[in-house]
Amino acid sequence: MLAKFALLIMRIGTGMLLVLWGGARLLNEGMGSGLANKYYGGVGADNTLQLAFAAVEVAIGVLVVLGLLRKYALIGSAIILVGGALPIWRHFLDPFGLYLFDSQEQANLLFFPSLTVAGAALALIAFRRQDTLALDRLIGKKRF
Repeated sequence: MLAKFALLIMRIGTGMLLVLWGGARLLNEGMGSGLANKYYGGVGADNTLQLAFAAVEVAIGVLVVLGLLRKYALIGSAIILVGGALPIWRHFLDPFGLYLFDSQEQANLLFFPSLTVAGAALALIAFRRQDTLALDRLIGKKRF
């Protein structure tokens, strides 16, 4: 029973992260572009592209939270969360800015949990069949 609740918590947590970040970018025009310029070398910094990505991010997040279309939603979630973690790898290896940054002020300890979130997104894919509290699983059981 613990595994079912652990998967539910991971699914709700990762899904809500997508909803909250995507929603923040939708409500704060320019936020996504600023983040893309600061942390991702300007890749995808176009404001229209950022708004479209934010809308998709919110939609995927809602599907993940509800446990619907998990075969696709969990993959989309993992692409976003792992993809978002890759460019900030230095923060995982040097969270206090002791050797990979020009100054300690450039390091950000708050980025470290992104590693855990990326792992949770991958674990949700790996243990999808054990996530029996997902809505698509519960609906599927009632059909047969």
